[in-house]
Amino acid sequence: MLFYNLNKPSEKVDFKTATIQGLGSEKGLFFPERIPVFPVSWIADLENISNEEIAWVVMKDYVGHSIPEKMLRQIVAETIDFDIPLVRVSENISTLELFHGPTLAFKDVGARFMSRCLGYFMQHQDRPITVLVATSGDTGGAVASGFLGVEGVEVVILYPSGKVSAVQELQLTTPGQNITALEVNGSFDDCQTLVKQVFSDPELNEKIFLTSANSINVARWLPQQIYYFLAWKQWKNKSKPPVISVPSGNFGNICAGLLAYHSGLPVNHFIAACNVNAVVPAFLKTGIYQPVKAKPSLSNAMDVGDPSNFVRVMALFNAQFEPLKKMMSSESITDEETGDAIKTLYSEYGYAADPHGAVGWLALSRWLKSHPGQEGIFLETAHPVKFPEIVEKFTGKPIDVPVAVQELFVKKKNSFRIPADYEDFKNYLLNRKR
Repeated sequence: MLFYNLNKPSEKVDFKTATIQGLGSEKGLFFPERIPVFPVSWIADLENISNEEIAWVVMKDYVGHSIPEKMLRQIVAETIDFDIPLVRVSENISTLELFHGPTLAFKDVGARFMSRCLGYFMQHQDRPITVLVATSGDTGGAVASGFLGVEGVEVVILYPSGKVSAVQELQLTTPGQNITALEVNGSFDDCQTLVKQVFSDPELNEKIFLTSANSINVARWLPQQIYYFLAWKQWKNKSKPPVISVPSGNFGNICAGLLAYHSGLPVNHFIAACNVNAVVPAFLKTGIYQPVKAKPSLSNAMDVGDPSNFVRVMALFNAQFEPLKKMMSSESITDEETGDAIKTLYSEYGYAADPHGAVGWLALSRWLKSHPGQEGIFLETAHPVKFPEIVEKFTGKPIDVPVAVQELFVKKKNSFRIPADYEDFKNYLLNRKR
C-alpha cells in the first residue's frame, strides 16, 4: 500500500514514511492509493470474530510490509485493550462510547496505535524524533499518554490558552518526562497553522527530525476506522444499517468512518455534527468552502474553522459534490441547543453526555424525526467528567469522578506560554533543551 500526497499526487510513500513524515511537500496530506474492500461474508460474520482480529484485518493492508504481522497484531491488540460498548439510549438511538481508554476520549485509539508504530520505527533510527501536535482538547492528553516514556521520541503539544477544559489541560501539561506543553495565545486554528508551517520550513526540518501526531498523520487517522466496525459487530438490526452521527471538528473521525463505509461497512448515512463553527454545514448548503476564524463553544474540541481532514473527505468522493451530499449531511448546533440536549438526554433517558456527544445526539435526533423508520448511533467521544461544570449545570447532578481524574487534581500544571507567532515557535524548537 502506498500513500500519495493530495497536494502533489506524484509524491508516493509507504506507511512507514507517511507516519514519520506526517505531511508531504506543500503541506499535503497523505491518502491511500487504494481503499481495501472487505468481503461481504467477513463483515456478516463480525459477531463471531474477536475485536483484535477485526482491528488487524482493518489495518493490515494500509500498513503493508512496514511492520511485521506479529508486531502489528500486538500493536492493534494494545490499541483497543479497553471496552468500546454500544449502549442503547432510546428506542431508535444508541451511542458508541469511546471514552473508556486511559485518557477518557476517543483519541486514545489513534494515539495508542500511532505511538506504538512510531516506537517500532524509531528502533531503526539513529537520532531522536520530535512529535508535534496541535490540540483543541482531547488530542493532547491522548498523545501524551500514548507516547509517554517512548524511547527516542520527544513530544511537543500546542494548545490554545483558556480554551480547553481543566481536566484536558491537566492531562496534557502534567505527564513530564518526554512530553512538553506549549500554551499558545490564540485559537486551535492558530496552533494547527504553526504545526503546518513547521513542516514546510526546510531549515527547521534539516536540523530537527519532525513528525506530527494530529489526525493529519495517517497513523493517527486510519485506526479510527476500527471502532466503526466494532459498532456494527454490536448492532442488533443487521437488516437496517444505522445512521451514524459524528461530533466533528477537524473531520478526521468522520473521515475514518466514511473510509470504513467505502471498504464495505454497512452504513445508511453519516451526519457531521458541528457546533457553531459551521464551515462544512455551510459548504453542503452552498457548495462554497469558506474557512472562518474559529469561535469558542461549549464543545471546545470541535472549535475548528478550517478542518484539515475535509480534503480527505472530498478525496473519498473524488471531489464530487452530489455523491458526498447524498452520503453525508451536516448540522450546526448552538451552545444553547447543546445545553438543552445535555438536559434532555439526562432527564428523559438517564444518560449523562458530554457536550460533544450531546451535539451528536441532537443532530441525529433531528435527522431521525425527518426520516421515520430509521435508527442511529451517535458517538460519545469523551467522558462527561472532562466537562464537569457544563454537564453538572444542565443535569443538576454531580458527576462521578474516576480515580484517574482524581489523581490529576493533585498535580501541578507545567507549560510554556508562547504567542501565536511562527518565528517565536521556530526559535523555541531550535533552542529548547533536548
